[in-house]
Parts: sequence; structure tokens; C-alpha cells
Amino acid sequence: MTNNNVKEPLLSSLNETQKAKRLLNKRRLHRSRSAPNTDLVPSETQCKESTPPTTSIFQNLHPNHKRVAIYLAVYLCVGALIFFLVRDQIKGTKTDGVLDALYFTIVTMTTVGYGDLVPDSHLTKLLACAFVFSGMALIGLTVSKAADYLVEKQELLLVKAMHQKVGSTRILRELETNKTRYKLFVVFFLLLVLFTAGIVFLVTVEKLDVIDAFYCVCSTITTLGYGDKSFSTQAGRIFAVFWILTGTITLAQFFLYVAELNTEIRQKELVKWVLTRKVTNLDLEAADLDEDGTVGAAEFVIYKLKEMGKISQEDISLVMQEFEQLDVDDSGTLSTSDITLAQSS
Repeated sequence: MTNNNVKEPLLSSLNETQKAKRLLNKRRLHRSRSAPNTDLVPSETQCKESTPPTTSIFQNLHPNHKRVAIYLAVYLCVGALIFFLVRDQIKGTKTDGVLDALYFTIVTMTTVGYGDLVPDSHLTKLLACAFVFSGMALIGLTVSKAADYLVEKQELLLVKAMHQKVGSTRILRELETNKTRYKLFVVFFLLLVLFTAGIVFLVTVEKLDVIDAFYCVCSTITTLGYGDKSFSTQAGRIFAVFWILTGTITLAQFFLYVAELNTEIRQKELVKWVLTRKVTNLDLEAADLDEDGTVGAAEFVIYKLKEMGKISQEDISLVMQEFEQLDVDDSGTLSTSDITLAQSS
């Protein structure tokens, strides 16, 4: 963009007053970052003065999590009802009609498929096919929402517990830097608890030996489901209704975080390489977006972010298009009058 045929830099330099304001804002920002986060860690006075009303976990859920919970509840209710109505067309080891229908729905949606209960008619086979596909889609949605809720709650509890010892700002910064790593640890711990609970229950209630119990837990959580070892008692199937669903979702989330952590490590290595390698004349030429022979701070930042893979050339082009649309007077800078004119046009 030009003004009187003279090419202006991408972002013109600030005058002394603007620099002073920017420095003041930086100082304010630094102070706010170092201050304790009172939203996360309420003071004793706040706790004494006002006690929040008791609310259920469901009321505190994010709207997205509520929708997932509703979808899951509807799926399980519909599945249990349908398979209860066609229970005579399902063969295998049975305990209670409603419980068996709910158990069969969960074993189907998680793709465990023990084989202790199997469809025995064309209708039930078609219903099983429909429920396994819809169940897999719902499991994928649940993995991305429900497990994140548990992890975020664990992180919040960690901040509150360690606030007095270390300081909330340092912990929050650490959590933000290694967020995926902490999520992986929390999910791994939850997976160990579920693993142990499954083995103990199978040994004490289903009367399996330790090896068979471990084998059954592994084949269930991984959805391998050979079916030679499964939950055959009424108490066992009540436990399985909750444990199978939680275990399979947790394992899926664990592997998701492993992949995410691996990607994050590779990204950090790329950032480190970009920031430590020497800048050459070719880099300056590539960073000089307005081709005026000099590289400003904004141009240098944009170039480095592009090298790190944080933004793409397409992102830059889209932002520049918006800038040009707002820069009504073609001055190379945005002002209040530019915004007003752009909105009125």
C-alpha cells in the first residue's frame, strides 16, 4: 500500500507517546501475570463471606459435555429398551432381562463383543449392526469431551492443593507448558485404577484366578473381547455396565494423549531449531514482507512464526486482506476513522 507514491512499512513505528503507553501496558500485564489467580484459589475471607449454592456435577458441566452426556444416556436407554423387547431373539448366558439388554448394548457400542450374548435372528443382527456403528461414533465424541472434563478437574485440584507451597502462578505456568504431559499422567493413573478394580472384582465376584482376571481385563479394555472369559453373574454385569464404558474410553483417551504428546515434542524441537539457528541474508529477504529493504519487529515475528509452523502463508494473506479492507484511507495504519468508514461502507 502506498501514500503519495511512497511505500510505507507493513507496520509503521510508534511515536514516543505510544511506546510509553505500550511499556506501561507491558508492566501492567507482567504484574497481573505474577499476581495470584483469585478465580482459581479463593481466599479464606471470600469462602467465609459467601458460600456458593450446592449444584450437581451435571449443572456445572460445559454445554458440550452436557450434550454428550445426553446423547450417551439416550443411546443407552434406547438400546436397552430395544434389546429388552427382542430379548427372546438373543441367545447366550442370561441373568436379568433389563440388565442383560443394557449390558449387551454397552458390549456392542464399545466393540468388546464377548459372545456370551449374541443376536439370534435377522432383526437382532441388523439392530446390532446399527448400534455398533452409532456406538463407535458416540464413543469417539465421548473420548474427546468427557475425559477432558475429568483431566481439567484434576488440574484444578492440583493448583488448589499446591498453591500455598509453591505459588499459583508458577504452577499455572508449568501446567500450561506441560499440559498434555500432565493429562497423560492423570489418564494413565485412572487407567491403572480401572485395571486394578477390574482384576479385583473378577477375582472376588466372578471367581476367576488372577491370570484369567488380568487376561479378561486386557481383552475387555482393548475391545479384543475373545469371549472365553467375561462377566456372567448379575453383580458382574452391573459392574461391567459402568466399568467397560469407562475403561474403553479411558484407554482411547490415553493413546490419544500419547500421540498428542509426541506431536507436541516434535513441534517444540522445531521451535528450538528455528530460534537457535543463525539468521542469514536470505532470511531477511524472506521476512521483508513490504520489500522496503528493512525488517521490522512485526515482520520478523511473522516470519519466525511461519517457520515454526504456527501460521501459514494463507493465514497471513487472509489477515492482510482484512487489513487492507479496513485501511480505507490507504495510509498503512488503522485508526478509528478507518474502522468507522469501513463499517459504514
